[in-house]
Amino acid sequence: MLRANDHEWARDEAIRVFLKSRPEFVRDDPELMQALGVRPDAANVIDFGPAALSRAASAHRKETSVRRRLEAVAQANFDAQSLTHQAVIELLGARNHSDLAVRLDALAKAHFGLAAAVIALEGPERTPAGWRALAEGQCDLTIGRGKPARLGVVPTALGLFAAGDKVGSVALIRLSSWSPAREGILAFGAADEAAFSSDMGHELIDFLARVVERTAERWPLA
Repeated sequence: MLRANDHEWARDEAIRVFLKSRPEFVRDDPELMQALGVRPDAANVIDFGPAALSRAASAHRKETSVRRRLEAVAQANFDAQSLTHQAVIELLGARNHSDLAVRLDALAKAHFGLAAAVIALEGPERTPAGWRALAEGQCDLTIGRGKPARLGVVPTALGLFAAGDKVGSVALIRLSSWSPAREGILAFGAADEAAFSSDMGHELIDFLARVVERTAERWPLA
């Protein structure tokens, strides 16, 4: 009894024998040759034409390009998550508010290649050492009323950073710590204006902001 593969082999072999015995069947049919992407090169020889080769090469390049982009994005996401988890471990080891701010700034520079990272807190009550003091309502003015985050080129946020920090774009995440809640901003600054943009997701930065909130609440403000 013939198996399915045997039937397919027999069919393909019959087609092959037929074409070898009657090459004009393909050569004398322009529409068939065009569909196959081949051209006559000699009396009894069929050659792949440049159009067919071009289509094949273009498809291969496109497939390779897309695959490489996907692989690059996946690797970048994996690297970012790994660095974020390492940063969390480092932040959780902070000894006080000032140390938390110092560690955050150092991690932003060493792990993520940023220009600076700052923790800012609205007044008028006491602001921890090493944190930026903000006027009441400044979070809404800087990030936008009710918005959890703002990314991109934000000139009004440059005052959060030290004069020597070369900041072109920022990632700003709203903070809320202690009870009653104190509003604040976790600000990351990058030298490149294109490093942060408004269409970027900010899930990993949100995660870091929540870690900063909970870590800061270990110590009272008074």
